[in-house]
Amino acid sequence: MSVEMDYSSSEETNNPKINAEKEYTKVSTNNNVTEVFYEKAIKDDNVVIPNTEDLLYDEKTKWKDHIGILLISLLISFGGFLYGWDLGYVGGLLGMSNFKQYFGTYDASTNSYYFSNAKTGAIVAMFTFGGSFGGIILSDLPNKYGRKIALAAVTGIYVIGNLVQITCTKHKHAWIQLIIGRLIAGFGYGGVASTAPLLLGETAPAKLRSICVSFYQLSVTLGVFLGKCTNYSTRSYADSNSGQWRVQIGLCFLWALLVITGIAFVPESARYYVQQDRIEDARRTLSILNNVPGDDPLLQRELETLIYAIEAEKLVKSHGFKDLFSTRNKIIQRMTNGIILQSCQQLTGSIYFLYYGTIVFKAVGLSNSYVTSIIIGFVNFGSTFFTFFFVHKWGRRGVLLVGAIVMFICMLIYALVGSQKLYLHGTSGPTSKQAGNVMIAFTCISIFTYSTTWAPLTFVVCAESYPLSIKSLCMSINIGVHLIWASMISFFTPFITDAIHFYYGFLFVGCLIFSIFFVYFFVPETKDLTLEEVNELWLEELPAWKTSNWVPYARRGGNYDSAQQKNSKKRFSKFL
Repeated sequence: MSVEMDYSSSEETNNPKINAEKEYTKVSTNNNVTEVFYEKAIKDDNVVIPNTEDLLYDEKTKWKDHIGILLISLLISFGGFLYGWDLGYVGGLLGMSNFKQYFGTYDASTNSYYFSNAKTGAIVAMFTFGGSFGGIILSDLPNKYGRKIALAAVTGIYVIGNLVQITCTKHKHAWIQLIIGRLIAGFGYGGVASTAPLLLGETAPAKLRSICVSFYQLSVTLGVFLGKCTNYSTRSYADSNSGQWRVQIGLCFLWALLVITGIAFVPESARYYVQQDRIEDARRTLSILNNVPGDDPLLQRELETLIYAIEAEKLVKSHGFKDLFSTRNKIIQRMTNGIILQSCQQLTGSIYFLYYGTIVFKAVGLSNSYVTSIIIGFVNFGSTFFTFFFVHKWGRRGVLLVGAIVMFICMLIYALVGSQKLYLHGTSGPTSKQAGNVMIAFTCISIFTYSTTWAPLTFVVCAESYPLSIKSLCMSINIGVHLIWASMISFFTPFITDAIHFYYGFLFVGCLIFSIFFVYFFVPETKDLTLEEVNELWLEELPAWKTSNWVPYARRGGNYDSAQQKNSKKRFSKFL
């Protein structure tokens, strides 16, 4: 099946919706479109891929009309809870007596158990280390078997990993079994992390995509909060009771069951169905998502536009690793953007607080670091609700820029106070309570900012940046990079903090400065654009700081001058 464009010559208007209707592109089955025609047509603005998603969206004037799509997005996004749960509980286990007895090293001189820096880093990092490989190796499952089946399968791998962990018995090499189990569980989660945002991005309409994809981060933060709360509950168990740590691992089976059960109620991606030439199945999915009959005229238009866009992408034939280096459709530029964004997200320092919060706050001088860790977890979770306002109201660039600037200020103060004012008489002596309180306060502000800006937005931007033909592979690599950084930070943090203490914060300060400049100069604005329009934006080759005013071809009125937009010298007139 291929496509032919049918142009309707119509009078231009300043109304984007009328433009989309008048310049609507009709799809038919024919064989006269070539790869050369497609690429040239897109670049010459001869082909219009209209925003028919907005036509369906604009018919719904009340939020209750969108409840269905929001609930479906929540079910898909629960996969993020698996990561948040691990992020929330694993650091707290390191301070529990029974966990030390099972997996720590015995010190005869003190008659106690302890964790070396290497073992601490290995236990914490192995989950994300496995995830970094799982995201890449399992990346082809969604394209071969569908998003739903792939998500259920990789969750099954996660279950196997937790089964290996929970069956650990007390012996000299028990810690090896533990990290193998965490490696397997992380491998499965890597598949979840690359598949769930992919399905979310393909399910949500353009004007709700930022909110729906942000549900994934909400699930992560909920997992973090509940993981820390569970640690607080089980720490009071007797030192001889392995329930101190088995409860947390045992609950992983419940979370996995909820993921698989939720997926059963989610329709498969319409884009996947069209890719497989299952057009009627795609129609049913769109009907469910938009809550309209299958023969609705606007739904038919959206389906036809989707067919055209996917057929056009098939002509480009980008499917393998070698195509990641293609400049033809700006794949290498998009891929580089995604990799750097994911790296910058992890290098904000938030992963340091979330994994090692219990240990950090104990070093600050708190008597009950578990309570403070819960407070941080609650701030992390509660602040995520503000995300839905920020990302829907502002553009992607504005949210990322403001977030990076605020976190830079917070981390700078945290590092300065921790390195200069916290220790009264050297690092082995008592600490200043006032300095500790200042550090905790700015940690909370930083976590709040991270949860409302960079945590959800990096996934939103990545999920909408890639063409369908190579999207699954690109997303899996982005997730792989995300988890590689998480594993590196979690593994090396014990060594670094042992050597330079709170000077460690200055590393994150430098990374945040880089993030500010990177977002301004390289991240385009994609707010309210369909996936097809995002592709058009990349092909138009506008500098990132000029994309906030960019209008897709199908929505342009008579006053829009694309040449003037591209050649404008104004950089700071509008960057949010």
